[in-house]
Amino acid sequence: MVFHRRGGEEQVGSFRRGKHPRDYSSIEKIDILNMSKSEQTGFSLVEVLIAVFVLALGVIGVAGMQLTAIRTSQQSAFQTTAVELATEMGDEMRANDQQMQLPDGSNPFLNVDYQSQSGAPASAHATCYSRAANCSGEELAAFDINEWEQRVKASLPTSRAKICRDGRPWDGDAKSLTWDCDSSSGNILIKIGWRARNPDGSFTAASGMSFPPIVALTVMPRTR
Repeated sequence: MVFHRRGGEEQVGSFRRGKHPRDYSSIEKIDILNMSKSEQTGFSLVEVLIAVFVLALGVIGVAGMQLTAIRTSQQSAFQTTAVELATEMGDEMRANDQQMQLPDGSNPFLNVDYQSQSGAPASAHATCYSRAANCSGEELAAFDINEWEQRVKASLPTSRAKICRDGRPWDGDAKSLTWDCDSSSGNILIKIGWRARNPDGSFTAASGMSFPPIVALTVMPRTR
């Protein structure tokens, strides 16, 4: 190996002592490492976005389940209210024996066919809140019907209530109750229906009063 001296410095070949040729392989390794870190950072961001998307889907699903549960609970409450209303009217009918002994055409209870969309029920002429009112059987029936129809309107949305004799209240083809009353000798039924919602939020009837009865209660005759 040839040594040279220049300016008081000893050289080895063409390189000065204490100096080293630039290590390009190390630079390339650093660049590759930096590139790898950048790529890893990009992949982490995509994973975060996917996680957020999946979480959002879960939140939407839970919200949908809660909304369905609320709708189902509401419809159950309406059914309970309808059964209570029908039971109340059945008791009032049995209590007014004078009117229940009349022919069907003259019985005011059997002429009830109230639809809430038609407006408020017709007011009764007499107020029969107590015995002191001294109402006749006809006046008491009119008062009871008016009060009952008001409760139906206030308790059930877009509702209908009908009282009649019906020997075949169930429609096997439609798989539902019907509003028709086809028998003069059948049982007395109190039918109540309203424009309900399906679990998906859609209405059971497209519009108007085309929905079927949901509750039908048989009025048992008064035992003597």
